[in-house]
Amino acid sequence: MAPVRFLEGKQVYLRPIELADADWYFANLYDKDTRRLTGTQKHFSREQIAKYIEGKSQDSSSVLLLIATCDGDIPIGDIAIQDIDTINRNANIRIAINSGSHQGKGYGTEALRLMLDYGFGILNLHRIELNVFSFNERAVHVYEKVGFKREGVQREALFYDHKYYDSILMSILESEYRSGDIS
Repeated sequence: MAPVRFLEGKQVYLRPIELADADWYFANLYDKDTRRLTGTQKHFSREQIAKYIEGKSQDSSSVLLLIATCDGDIPIGDIAIQDIDTINRNANIRIAINSGSHQGKGYGTEALRLMLDYGFGILNLHRIELNVFSFNERAVHVYEKVGFKREGVQREALFYDHKYYDSILMSILESEYRSGDIS
């Protein structure tokens, strides 16, 4: 059976993550670069990952989707809108493109745009925010390219590999997204 293409772009599509993806998710969670870029410090078992995926499917305050290539249906990462606040119409977004071979090809930019369109156009959000670590300059560039603005810095918020790093808070408003003033 062909995978469901929930949100589709030219290079990637987003689909619901399933229990069948647990082994893939587990393996990618232990990729050294992915762990560093996301600040992941804890260890998880396959069973914990399966429970996490199952729990996310029941969680109305988040939308967790797998990112796959349109050409070949290859899973390359995941993206989530989470902590959805329906009263204030805001949420945060996170994304991970796994493996250096999938980075720098525009996949993350397209996935972000698909998810922002969903967040503002379907979920009726007003503000979407994210945090990115100061050493992840490539991600900062992508977020700014998509239209996110820097709001502040949480100084030395991450302790990773014997060092402290700043966390940059960024956001995009619905009006900024809709104005088309996005590179």
